[in-house]
Amino acid sequence: MAEIAAVLAHWQLDMRHVRERMYRAPTPRERERWHALWLLAQGWLASKVAELLERDAHTIGAWLAALDRDGPAALAFEQTGGALDAGTQAGLKVAAQATPSAVGVALANWNWKAVRQFVEARCGIRLGRSACTRYLHRLGFVYKRPKKRLLKADEAKRAAFVAEYAALLAEARASGAKIFFVDEAHFRADGDLRGKWVLKGEPALADSTCPRWGEKASYYSAVCLETGEVAHMELAGTSFSATSAAFLRQLRANHPGPLVVIWDNGPAHGGEAVRDYLATPDLALRALRLPAYSPDCNPDEAI
Repeated sequence: MAEIAAVLAHWQLDMRHVRERMYRAPTPRERERWHALWLLAQGWLASKVAELLERDAHTIGAWLAALDRDGPAALAFEQTGGALDAGTQAGLKVAAQATPSAVGVALANWNWKAVRQFVEARCGIRLGRSACTRYLHRLGFVYKRPKKRLLKADEAKRAAFVAEYAALLAEARASGAKIFFVDEAHFRADGDLRGKWVLKGEPALADSTCPRWGEKASYYSAVCLETGEVAHMELAGTSFSATSAAFLRQLRANHPGPLVVIWDNGPAHGGEAVRDYLATPDLALRALRLPAYSPDCNPDEAI
């Protein structure tokens, strides 16, 4: 409080002046800045002011430092940039559907900084962060978590698999067969670092023992989309032909009637043990392979 009092006194301001500027400021941004200073002068901590205004405490401190250095004029809000014409907006819409590097922007993905660079290079207008985001929304873009584009996958083989699966599904419905998608799952002995809820201002920490790469639990799992049935088998070590054959035996024992197993091209899904088991007379179990580099075709990936 002593610091804000000294700054106000230096520029011959008192609480009446601050309050008056807070209410008469011409823009919402400028009103917000004078509001923050008024709260500081009332004895509020910068952290509490930041929490109320949903700002960073460093931003509040920067406003106070600007007032101390340059006076009330430093708190005036100057609009940067300007409206983009229709041609620039159309160019941005086309550009943002490719990679930034394709239009000379040295960033990996489109974000507000990429938009700023693109616009500034073409028409000399420097947009702020919120303006860049607004233009993306206005042009029909939304922020999504991306899915992998499988560059090594063969599109013709993927399309052939979809057609084959449709025929297989019709055949299974007619014969009463069950189709199981199969894969292995590995659970590492470490904390889940994807996210957690914590009190605002508190660090998000997850305990970790820094386990070795081999410290994991491994399972075979299978899911039948038509019935919702799932199956699993724990692995004592790594998967190989014999363990895959053992899981097929478990499926066969627990599910009477014809079975179709669909899995990827991993080496554990072939080999002598699997071939010998599939050659068993009257087994009524078929094993089919997914197209290469196509994990998205296997629903068991989500198990």
